[in-house]
Amino acid sequence: MQEKRVVFVKPRTFWLAVAFVLPQLLVTAIFFFYPAGQAILGSFFMEDAFGTSRMFVGLSNYETLFTSGDYLHTLKVTGVFSVAVVLVSMGFALLMAIVADQALSGARVYKSIAVIPYAVAPPLAGVLWLFLFNPSGGAMTQLMASFGITWNYRLDGDQALLLVIIAASWKQISYNFLFFLAGLQAIPKSLVEAAAIDGAGFWRRFATIVFPLLSPTTFFLLVVNTIYSLFETFGIVHAVTSGGPAKATETLIYKVYSDGFIGLDFGGSSAQSVILMLMVVALTFLQFRFIEKKVEY
Repeated sequence: MQEKRVVFVKPRTFWLAVAFVLPQLLVTAIFFFYPAGQAILGSFFMEDAFGTSRMFVGLSNYETLFTSGDYLHTLKVTGVFSVAVVLVSMGFALLMAIVADQALSGARVYKSIAVIPYAVAPPLAGVLWLFLFNPSGGAMTQLMASFGITWNYRLDGDQALLLVIIAASWKQISYNFLFFLAGLQAIPKSLVEAAAIDGAGFWRRFATIVFPLLSPTTFFLLVVNTIYSLFETFGIVHAVTSGGPAKATETLIYKVYSDGFIGLDFGGSSAQSVILMLMVVALTFLQFRFIEKKVEY
């Protein structure tokens, strides 16, 4: 039977550890817990536009949201937008990583070019695609016109939603590409080569060997991309469509800004931010609870 040991931490070592951890705890408390606490508290009040007085209304702000057709419409738009961004950005990134992992000439240049979009700020990424699809004379607009396709995202809500999905996905592909490429390069080549010698085709090797070994990376990116689509795409939506036309591209994070900073409904905006925070926590929990079971570490 192995003898258990009791390890005593010296006071000097303990306070040194506290000194290293304390700055991160302070940053987390100041920039996360405090704002989150203020949002939760503010969601129970109705405040005037100047912030001089407020009245306790309980759950009235939440009740107003879930009985509002606008908010339910925004939930639907956000669901379509988030699912599309996650699938498109991860799908294209995986395809690019598979190509980059091959021993091809010019692979180094290809990898360098593929990661450039990650350095572009979200608003700038939106503006770049805005120029390409500008109804007045964008390159892609003219190309589609030559095929008889009429493009005007300022009037067509579906086209506007498609444009912000393309811009948001393009911005995130480089991030996913880096992780997928690193995951592919970590897979032992001997396993893939042995399967090829046994007669397994490319798709069979990918489905039975490569993708299962890539599942931890895929799961990590699924969580990160979900959070990205819900929070970090604000700059793209704001730069491209500002939530229009007719709120066709108004996501939850943009509605928080629109109702709070433009509509000056601070209580309703706080309630929306709390709901969005709970949604992200719930989605992350479900992903770890159910999807992670299929991950092979």
